[in-house]
Order: sequence, then structure tokens, then C-alpha cells
Amino acid sequence: MEAGGLAWLLGPAQQLVSWGAAGAMVFGGVVPYVPQYREIRRTQNAEGFSTYVCLVLLVANILRILFWFGRRFESPLLWQSIIMIITMLLMLKLCTEVRVSNELNIKRRSFAAADSKDEEIKAPPKRSYLDFDLNYFWHWSKFADYVQCVLTFTGVTGYITYLWLDSSLFVETLGFLAVFTEAMLGVPQLYRNYQNRSTEGMSVKMVLMWTSGDTFKTVYFILNQAPFQFSICGLLQVFVDIAILLQVYLYSYYPQKPASHPAHPASAKAL
Repeated sequence: MEAGGLAWLLGPAQQLVSWGAAGAMVFGGVVPYVPQYREIRRTQNAEGFSTYVCLVLLVANILRILFWFGRRFESPLLWQSIIMIITMLLMLKLCTEVRVSNELNIKRRSFAAADSKDEEIKAPPKRSYLDFDLNYFWHWSKFADYVQCVLTFTGVTGYITYLWLDSSLFVETLGFLAVFTEAMLGVPQLYRNYQNRSTEGMSVKMVLMWTSGDTFKTVYFILNQAPFQFSICGLLQVFVDIAILLQVYLYSYYPQKPASHPAHPASAKAL
């Protein structure tokens, strides 16, 4: 009777733990960006946050969704990708608005050709359809340009995936690219900190949440026997997070000489 009662209690408890872990996987990934989002809104300064973090996560999660069509993994990981894409678009929207409001005299850049009737973007009369100047890639002046770029990438990769969906080699490679790209998430921020010789403007809370979330995520992958690509790249992601935390310690207690930047305000924003 006692064994039966214990089993009756353990069943629902295990189910609750399972639901909690799934919920943490779906929404836990976006939590680190809440303090960074609030910090940017409060200070109206996006200098400390690399928008290339958004690019990395958008690419990674789009590829992960496409990978799901070839190899169905757990649905919480699929929903996590969808939620993350929405979050990154919101971050991009805020960063773009803040940056443009602080650069009133800077020449506007766009992904697609600007409308000559648009008074906000004073583009030259003649310009190509796409502006792929690498110095300004992912540093456009309107949120709509980022959306167009993301949709173009999704359309092209989606079409390629449709054509090669029957190839197990392609599907496995796609899965590896998805999680490896996500594992490189912290690299733009790592490089930005190194360029500035400082972590000022970066939310340390965000990085701490990255580290705890990535650790939890990696353990989740291993325990739930997710595709091996997920576990390997999860470990790599944790190592990058730790490297950023080491930068916080290094630049706080051993201040570095700031890297010299050109006088032009826009050129200081390489990332």
C-alpha cells in the first residue's frame, strides 16, 4: 500500500518536473535579454550590446527550425527557437531606434533600395538594390531592413532544405550548423569587449544568465539524449560564456587602455 501511494505521488511530481524543465527550455533562453533590453531603454544607449548577437541567434534558430523538418527533436526546443526569433527581432528594433536617434547626421544605410520619397533616409539618386558594403552590413538604419534580410535568408535556406531534405548527410550537417552557430553566440560580445578594452554598457546579469542557462540547457540535452550536435556545441557555448565573465573580472580590476577609435561616431560601432 505504501509503495502504491509513493508511486501515486512520484508520478505527478515527475510530470511537474518535466513540464517545468520544458518551460524553462522554451522561455529560459530569452530571460537574459530582459535586463539588457531594459538597460538600453533606460540609458538610450546601445553601444555596449553587439547586435551581431541577434544575427547569430536569428541564423542559429532559423537553421534549427529547418533541421526539425528533417529530424524531429523535442517540441520544447522547436518552440524555444520560435520565441527566440521574436525576442531577437524586438532587440534589433530597439537598438536600431536608439542608434538612429543618436546619429542624426549620419548617412543612412539600408538592406534594400531606399524610396526616394522617404524623407527620413536621404539616399543618393542612384543606388543598387542591395547595399552589401561590409562596413555597414547589419548596421542599417531601419528595422524593416533587418526583417527583409531575415526573410531573404529564411527563404533561401528553406528552399535549399526542401530540395535536400531526403539527404541524411545534409540534414545532419544542417543540425550541426544550427547548434554550432548558436555556440558562437558570445563571440561577437567577446570581440566587442576586447575592442573596447572594457565591458561597460554590457549587462553582466545577461552574461550570468547566459552561463546558467547554457549550463542547464547542455545538461538537458545530455539527459534527454538530444542529437549529439546539441550536447557538443552546448559545452562550447558554456566555455565562451566563461571567457566573457573573465573579461568582466579582468577589465574591472585591471583597467585596460581604451582602443583608439576614429572621430566619426558611426565607425565606433563595428559590431
